[in-house]
Amino acid sequence: MSYLRPNIAAMQGYVPGFQPDDVASWIKLNTNENPYPPSPRVREAILAELGSDGASLRTYPSASSQLLREEAGRLYGFDPSWIIMANGSDEVLNNLIRACAGQGQDVGYVHPSYSYYATLAEIQGAAVCTYGLGDDFRIEAFPEYYHGRIFFLTTPNSPLGFAFPLDYIEDLAKNCGGLLVVDEAYADFAECNALELVRKYDNVVVTRTLSKSYALAGMRLGLAIARPEIIAALDKIRDHYNLDRLAQAACIAALKDQEYFRDSCRKIIETREWFTAELLKIGYGVIPSQGNFVFASPADKNGQRLYDGLYARKILVRLLSDPLLAHGVRISIGTRSEMEKTLAAIKEIG
Repeated sequence: MSYLRPNIAAMQGYVPGFQPDDVASWIKLNTNENPYPPSPRVREAILAELGSDGASLRTYPSASSQLLREEAGRLYGFDPSWIIMANGSDEVLNNLIRACAGQGQDVGYVHPSYSYYATLAEIQGAAVCTYGLGDDFRIEAFPEYYHGRIFFLTTPNSPLGFAFPLDYIEDLAKNCGGLLVVDEAYADFAECNALELVRKYDNVVVTRTLSKSYALAGMRLGLAIARPEIIAALDKIRDHYNLDRLAQAACIAALKDQEYFRDSCRKIIETREWFTAELLKIGYGVIPSQGNFVFASPADKNGQRLYDGLYARKILVRLLSDPLLAHGVRISIGTRSEMEKTLAAIKEIG
């Protein structure tokens, strides 16, 4: 006798990027982490919250993360009632499905994009509906009116790196009967974002993470911006102390230090553009990216050969299991020095 729900017993779990034990001995470009440390203010805030004896850790943190909502509201121009803070943006994605999609109801997303959407939908027992991309990076066969409960749109797209134009996203919002969740994990490296559509359409939700642009992947911080009634529903089902004290202190400090944030993003974007140009010079195919990574293909379209060659040289990139992506690898943008070494390795591999 199995005590598990049949869909849980049958499903495949999400496989995150490889995290080596001896990370310092690798050039790690496989999980889109920021190559620079977070703002120095983050460390100061964590130490201040911890205090000399750590006594603050004996009591629960703020359940509502209200100060974080207020700081994010000031930054993005929204009332705090339009914002919810989360244990990584993955928590918000999960709770959106839990709040909106029941057993057998459609949850849609673009393929390829973030494959974790499928895992979260399967856990809930929702039906997964995927839509492919055309050569122009537009969604193929999208219905004239989407009747599903949620449609996830990752922009900039991961793993490919391109971003959907704002007017295209707006057309999708008009044609979605359920929520259009615009997953903007990489928006801080892009030319535009969809925040204005949250104000304009009641079915648009924007999700963000502090893992990439704010260099806080180790703190697990994310947020969503949506109409207050949606935020209120998400508040009902989130873990009541979902962000610990140190994470809350780190989040406020990081959001406040916009000068450091902008400088970090600028360096990554400049290195991305340089690395892309160098790959093109040696005959690689590179999709123009607006994220902190590029999807690159060697001339022979053999992503496995490239991955293996880099792995042998202690350089980690992401080889996706999807056959649609077997022709290349996703390469996170590291420091200029790391990318110079990676480029030299790619030239050696040929």
